[in-house]
Amino acid sequence: MVYLDYSATTPINLDVLDSYNKVSREYIGNANSLHSLGTKSRDLLNTATSQISKLLNIKESEITYTSGATMSNNMALKGICQAYQNRGKKVLVSKLEHPSIYAICDYLKEQGFKIEYINNTIEGVIDFEDLKKKVTDDTILVSICAVNSELGIRQPLKTLRQIIKKENPNTFFHSDLTQAIGKVSVNLNDTDLASFSGHKIYGPKGVGLLYVKEGINIASIIQGSGKSNFLNPGTPPLPLIVSLSKALRISLTDLDRRESFVNTLNERITKELSTYKNIKLNKTSYSIPHILNLSLMNIKPETFIHALEKDEIYLSTNTACATQEESPSVKAVYKDSKRANSAIRISLSYLTTNSEIDIFLKSFKKNYEALRNL
Repeated sequence: MVYLDYSATTPINLDVLDSYNKVSREYIGNANSLHSLGTKSRDLLNTATSQISKLLNIKESEITYTSGATMSNNMALKGICQAYQNRGKKVLVSKLEHPSIYAICDYLKEQGFKIEYINNTIEGVIDFEDLKKKVTDDTILVSICAVNSELGIRQPLKTLRQIIKKENPNTFFHSDLTQAIGKVSVNLNDTDLASFSGHKIYGPKGVGLLYVKEGINIASIIQGSGKSNFLNPGTPPLPLIVSLSKALRISLTDLDRRESFVNTLNERITKELSTYKNIKLNKTSYSIPHILNLSLMNIKPETFIHALEKDEIYLSTNTACATQEESPSVKAVYKDSKRANSAIRISLSYLTTNSEIDIFLKSFKKNYEALRNL
C-alpha cells in the first residue's frame, strides 16, 4: 500500500496509541470528580495541558479541547460573532479556506452577519491592499487559514495580523492551523484564535484544540455541566487529550529536517510529472512541500483516483471534507474552471519513502496513458 493522503488524515503513531490505551486502562476516574480517582485524572489532565502550552508557547488558560478543527472553527467564529456583535457584523474570510469555514459563514449570514471574501494574488497569498481596504470599523473578525488544504499555500500570519490590527485594533484574527501544525513552524501568538485537529499530526481522531488569546471572552455555543471547561463543558476525554499532547510533541520534533526531506520527495514528483503535456501543476512559490496539487485536464479526477486505488495507491481529489467536484482553491488562484474540475491532491509525509514514490510514479504513468487513450 502507498498512502499519499496525509492531509486528509494521518495514521496514529504507535507510541501515541500506547498512551491512549494506557490512560484508558489506568485512569478511569472523571477528572471533574472530587474523589481520589478523579483527582488522579485531573492531575494527568493538568500535566498534559502544561506540556501542550509549553510546546505551543501559549498559556494553559488559552487552551480549549474540542473534537477537532471543525468544532474549533465553529466555536471561534460563532463565539466571536455572538460576543462582539455590538461592535459590528462584518466578517472577512479568504477564498482558500476549509469547507467548514464556509459552512459556518453560511450560518452567520442567516443570523444577519455580513460575509466578505478577501482577494488573493496570483501566488495565492492574501492581497494585502484588498485586506486593508476591507477591514473597516464594523469588521469584528477575519479568518484566514495558515496553510491551504488543497494547494498548500502558506499565509504570512504575522504580517496579516499586523495589517488587521493597524486598520482596526478591535478586529479579531482567527486562523485554521490544521494543515500547518506538524508540517511547518507556526506561532500561535500571531493570531487571536487558532484551530487544529489531532488526527492530522498522527494523533487519534476525535480531539482538537482551540486557542483563544487571554483577554478575549468569546460566547459559548455549547451549554452543559462540568467545571473543567466553560467553552466545551462535560467530561474531559482524558485519553484523547494525553494522546494529543504526545502527538504534538512528536510532530514538532525535527520539524526542519522532516520538511526538507518531504521537499525532496515533492521535487521528485514535480520533475517527473512536469514532463506530461496535459498535466498542470497547481503550486506556487508559497506552497509547502507536503501538498502537491495537479490538474489532469482531460481525465476525470475520480476515475484516476479509483484507477490508482486498484494498485493500492491512495490520494484525494481535493480536501476530504469537500463535496463539490470543482476545487474552490484552484479556481481562486488560477481562475480556470476546467483546471479546477480536474484537480487531484497528493499529500506527503516524513513517513513517505522514496520507494513508495517509485511505485506511485510507475502506477501514475501506466494509468494515465491508459485513461488518456480512451
